[in-house]
Amino acid sequence: MARLRISAGLGLVGYAFVVVACGAGASARPAASHAESSQSARSGAKTARPDPKPRAKSSSVKRPKRTRAPARPAKAPVKRSLDEPELLARYEGKPAKQVLIGKATYYGNSLAGNKTASGEVYDPKRFTAAHRKLPFGTVLRVVRPDTKKYVYVTVTDRGPFAGRDRIIDLSYVAAERLGMLRQGVVSVRLEVVE
Repeated sequence: MARLRISAGLGLVGYAFVVVACGAGASARPAASHAESSQSARSGAKTARPDPKPRAKSSSVKRPKRTRAPARPAKAPVKRSLDEPELLARYEGKPAKQVLIGKATYYGNSLAGNKTASGEVYDPKRFTAAHRKLPFGTVLRVVRPDTKKYVYVTVTDRGPFAGRDRIIDLSYVAAERLGMLRQGVVSVRLEVVE
């Protein structure tokens, strides 16, 4: 009856352990499996584990010398965007290589001093822009078809991400030259010049 009370709290595994442990001549450890008990009964002694594989002497093993990874090449300096007189002098009258049509927005002055995706610091007084895919340094002629005003800008950032029809974000001064500060969003034609 004592066995039943003990085993009720232990479950079947505990019951088997208690029954084996309470048997005549049993030790306090759990019973070995059938294969182990028959093996030890035949040999009459405990079986020892085989010796691990002998290791080679450290002097005979040659390890390759550690070498440092080659130094990374220095990043190319960020190409500074050009001022308006430089842009006009270089690109005025050049034919467009590619034309894109969509809507333009502009950066506010609150973003001044932040780094752009190209690494250049945003300055609202420079003629820069953001485009989703065009390479950094690409020069664009941004034309407003309704007023025929245009401005040259350099791509230095990624965006706009607000809507599908918006294709360019202009710096504050470029938006001012196009006369779009009151509207905020206007239709433009982008001409890739370089």
